[in-house]
Amino acid sequence: MNTDQKKEKPELTHFDAAGQAHMVDIGDKADTHRVAVAQGCIRVQAATVALIQSGSAKKGDVLGVARIAALMGAKRTADLIPLCHPLALTRSAVDFEIDTARSVITCTATVETFGKTGVEMEALTAVQIGLLTIYDMCKAADRGMVMTDVRVLEKRGGKSGDWQNLE
Repeated sequence: MNTDQKKEKPELTHFDAAGQAHMVDIGDKADTHRVAVAQGCIRVQAATVALIQSGSAKKGDVLGVARIAALMGAKRTADLIPLCHPLALTRSAVDFEIDTARSVITCTATVETFGKTGVEMEALTAVQIGLLTIYDMCKAADRGMVMTDVRVLEKRGGKSGDWQNLE
């Protein structure tokens, strides 16, 4: 359950009255401080966790490279998602947490800007790119990795206000 107010019929803002896709006009929106936090996980084999923690993966520091890739992904979101506005990000942070008991690595991205539109897509892109980089760097040892539970945890700022995923 999240804290979204329920609407009877949600409006898809990326379509015009004729049903054609378009970039949403944000020209009249006020600049505000906006923050989004997203998270996702990758399940790996226990041996893969050990390989990552030891720093002896063939391609190098897995989480270090994944962090840089995730940060780059946040910055390049508008190049990857066709109707996203290019944003000047004021902050982007990516953290990884390893749960050795469950063989799960969790990636959390926090992205901020001062602008006319939110940064949820940038945070989600950062998480996905971070997880994909872990997969790429470890696939020689573990092809069965599974990325899961990618979601926005919270967003702050803008006309619609603050939102938190309570699930």
